[in-house]
Amino acid sequence: MQVWFITGASRGFGLEIARRALADGDAVVATARDPKAVREALPDAGERLLAVALDVTDEAGVREAVAAAVERFGRIDVLVNNAGRGLVGAVEEASDEEARAVFDTNVFGLLAVSRAVLPVMRRRRSGRVINISSVGGFTAGAGWGVYAGTKFAVEGISEAMRAELLPLGILTTVVEPGVFRTDFLDGSSLHHTRQTIEDYSGSAGQTRDWARQTNHAQPGDPAKAAAAIVALARAEEPPLRLQLGADCVARVEAKLAAVADELAVWRGLSLSTGYDSPA
Repeated sequence: MQVWFITGASRGFGLEIARRALADGDAVVATARDPKAVREALPDAGERLLAVALDVTDEAGVREAVAAAVERFGRIDVLVNNAGRGLVGAVEEASDEEARAVFDTNVFGLLAVSRAVLPVMRRRRSGRVINISSVGGFTAGAGWGVYAGTKFAVEGISEAMRAELLPLGILTTVVEPGVFRTDFLDGSSLHHTRQTIEDYSGSAGQTRDWARQTNHAQPGDPAKAAAAIVALARAEEPPLRLQLGADCVARVEAKLAAVADELAVWRGLSLSTGYDSPA
C-alpha cells in the first residue's frame, strides 16, 4: 500500500488521482481548500482517506497538513503537486497582482509543499514526487504567457529535483497534460486578465474565445489520465517527463522539430562567440 499526498484534490486531476489510488487499495491524504468537497466526492473511502484543509500558499498550513498525514499514516510515499490556477491574457495585459497570484500557487505553493514533504521521504530514502505541469510548460502560445511561465518554472525545478533526489532514493517526474475535460477552463480555476488591449485581439483574444468555447468539451479523459499517473507512481524507472494526451504529444514533437531546425540554421552564429584559439 502506498500513501499519497495530493494537493488540489477536490476536483479535476487531483480528485481523479485520489479516487484511482483508493480504488487500488492505497491510502490518500487529499488536501483542498474545502476538504468537505473531497469527503463528499469520495464517500466510501473509509479510514484510508484523510481530507485536509490546505491553501498551498500558506506555508504554516502546509507544515500542519504534512504533520497530520504522518501522524495518521506514518509516512508519505507519493507526493502529487497538483494544486494550480490559470491566467489567460497577453503578457502585457497581465497586472503584477494577477501574475503574482498565479506564481504564488503554481510555483511557490509547489515549493512550500515540497519543502515540507521531502524530509519525510529523505528519512526513509524512498518516495515519488509527481509535479503536475502542462503542455504549456514545454511550449507556450499566445494568451498563456504568464501561466506558461509558471509551468516552465515547474519544469526546471523538477529537472533539478530529479538530479538532487535520485541519489537519495526519491524519484521525480513532471507530468505534462494536454487538454483534458476538467474544470480548469472554468472561471474558478482559469482567470482572465482584467485588462484587454485591442491590438492583441487576433492572438491572446482568440485564446480567450477558445477557452470559453472549449470548456467541458476537451478531448482528454481525466480518469484515464489519473490511471496513467497511478501507473507512473508504481513504475520502477519512471521518466523525467510524461506527456498525456495526443494533443500534447503532437505539440511536443512539433516544438522539438522546430528547435532542431532553428538550431541548425543559426548554428554558425551560435558557435562563433567563443574566444579564438591561440595561434
